[in-house]
Amino acid sequence: MLSWRLKLRNILEEKTLKDKKLKTQLASREKLYGKSAKTAAKIEKWLLPAEAGYLETDGLEKTWRVKQTDIANEVDLLSSRNQYDIVLPDFGPYKLDFTASGRHMIAGGRKGHLALVDMMSMNLIKEIQVKETVRDVAFLHNEQFFAAAQKKYAYIYGRDGTELHCLKERGPVARLRFLKNHFLLASVNKSGQLHYQDVTYGGMVASIRTGKGRTDVMEVNPYNGVVALGHSGGTVTMWKPTSQAPLVQMQCHPGPVSSVAFHPNGHLMATSGKERKLKIWDLRKFEEIQTIHGFHAKTLSFSQKGLLAAGTGSFVQILGDSSGSSSSHNYSRYMNHSMVKGYQIEKLMFRPYEDVIGIGHSMGWSSILIPGSGEPNFDSWVANPFETSKQRREKEVHLLLDKLPPETIMLDPSKIGAMKPSRRKEKPSRGEIEAEKEVAIEAAKSTELKKKTKGRNKPSKRTKKKKEMVENAKRTFPEQGHNNTASKKRRIGEDAAAELPASLKRFARKN
Repeated sequence: MLSWRLKLRNILEEKTLKDKKLKTQLASREKLYGKSAKTAAKIEKWLLPAEAGYLETDGLEKTWRVKQTDIANEVDLLSSRNQYDIVLPDFGPYKLDFTASGRHMIAGGRKGHLALVDMMSMNLIKEIQVKETVRDVAFLHNEQFFAAAQKKYAYIYGRDGTELHCLKERGPVARLRFLKNHFLLASVNKSGQLHYQDVTYGGMVASIRTGKGRTDVMEVNPYNGVVALGHSGGTVTMWKPTSQAPLVQMQCHPGPVSSVAFHPNGHLMATSGKERKLKIWDLRKFEEIQTIHGFHAKTLSFSQKGLLAAGTGSFVQILGDSSGSSSSHNYSRYMNHSMVKGYQIEKLMFRPYEDVIGIGHSMGWSSILIPGSGEPNFDSWVANPFETSKQRREKEVHLLLDKLPPETIMLDPSKIGAMKPSRRKEKPSRGEIEAEKEVAIEAAKSTELKKKTKGRNKPSKRTKKKKEMVENAKRTFPEQGHNNTASKKRRIGEDAAAELPASLKRFARKN
């Protein structure tokens, strides 16, 4: 638009333009461009704040003492609609998942209930009953497709509830996660096998035996696409589809790992164990940076702004980073919320671009307000909550064109496209060569020969064999290194010049 404005301004400033009608049209268009630029600047200044708002208290007041009823009395009507409690005691406990834009939510009840909800209008889009156990649910690249881990197999459904695919190769799946940049559906089954399947053409990319037994803890690092699994021995292993061995194996807890979560920047990992400890890890150095005692978290979740939610029983605790720097982290209590007595929390997940957290529990699902958890400014090219069907189709094509191959999944994706540094081998010194030569000769002399049959075990033959072994050991080391080679070349040249006929000797090189 800026280039068009410059062209229009140049045309209007020139006095050679004689067509009055065209001149008037160009002037009105220039005026319209100026208005649109001022409006965009106003919107960016007033409606797109640079920082998210957090709870602030005066004096000795604490943020974690503020209750949801107090927040509801202060927020606007549209925000207060995000506080609700859906009670469905016959189908719980529920698992939740949100799309990248936060516009849609899929809820899956353990007893077969699947519900697709539009979170902006709070309308139920589709509701189906699969009549068998549902262990986990996950959206694919948009709200048009979602996967459900059911009793025997994993299934893929459409927006209208139609069953599209039955994934029988995986077996009974325990957890599902989708890698949006690679279009891979990752799952781990009851026997501890990790599967990667490409949803663009349906092929199985990798099937990996973890060798750690059954696990119900699985999470994907949003920074590099590495899958982390928590095991009963207290270890957390990280995997990629092109390797049958784990990239990293960390001993995080002395007992079973109950939950794992990754920070949006991919450099922090939170783990919780059965020993009632919550640990924060720095993945750049693979070391523990903080331990929080006395809290056993069944489920963990990081928000877009770095808040950490931990849930156990009927209690939700929100932890905030009080250090305020990217190098050091110090998580402390930020907010608390107690569910109705008897509710058992199954899944916590922050809603993108909203100060809201979804809670799946044994009696249904709920939603509460967490100020400062969501990113206030959304990029319509990345995730647009207000996208139309045409924009969704165009975005789907762009995502397929930008799809990354499985080989790009690695611990440090910044190495992709970088040149490998050249490492020249240093030549060993003459003393080192002599020392290695002596060691090789001593090893050849001390080698015990096999006792062979009569006639092949004579002392003369054994001595001859030992001499051959010593000569072979000496032959592997040059006598004079580079000088020996140069003198050999010079000697060969002299011999060749001596053998030339008399008519060609005058062309030979003279020393």
